[in-house]
Order: sequence, then structure tokens, then C-alpha cells
Amino acid sequence: MKETKAKGNLDAEQLEFAASILKAVAHPIRLSILQLLDREERLSVNEICKKINSEQSLTSHHLSNMKLKGILGSKREGQRVYYYLKLPALNNLLGCLETCVNCF
Repeated sequence: MKETKAKGNLDAEQLEFAASILKAVAHPIRLSILQLLDREERLSVNEICKKINSEQSLTSHHLSNMKLKGILGSKREGQRVYYYLKLPALNNLLGCLETCVNCF
């Protein structure tokens, strides 16, 4: 049986990983992208740009950054590249952020 830790008892390595995830998503455009991919599973750069009203070069930069950090994955289909959440548990983070924001 796997032993579970009580909330708030992350070890140093887990805290470091958590901090790297938070740093990687700590931007309004990146959070918007995460919300979209949480709802729609996979989208192309152009689809993401249209939905968040952002320039392609800026959006591509953020997508590349999150892919490099292991947060997003991508799959090429023909000429299009589709992005998806590689860490689907991030939808829990989005839920927590929504709860926190609505408290203020």
C-alpha cells in the first residue's frame, strides 16, 4: 500500500518541482493557454491565437517555453502542430487559482 503524505509535507525536491511549474505558468497568456487546453484538449497555434486574441509570435514563444518545461506536449499532423496538456493535473491548479481569485 502506498503511503500518502499529509498536505503541506512536500520534500525539498517536490517543492523545487512545484516552484518550477509555478514559474513556468506565471503569466496571463500562459494561464489563458492552460485554461483553453484544459477545456479543449488540443489546439493549434492559430486556434489558440484567435481564442486569446494574441499575436502568433508571442503565443508561439509561450507555447515553446511551456513545452520545454514539460508542461505541454505537441503533435504534428500535416502542416499543423497541435498542443496539449502534458500534465493534466494542472487543471487542479487552475481550479485552485479560480477559487483564490474569487475570494478577493
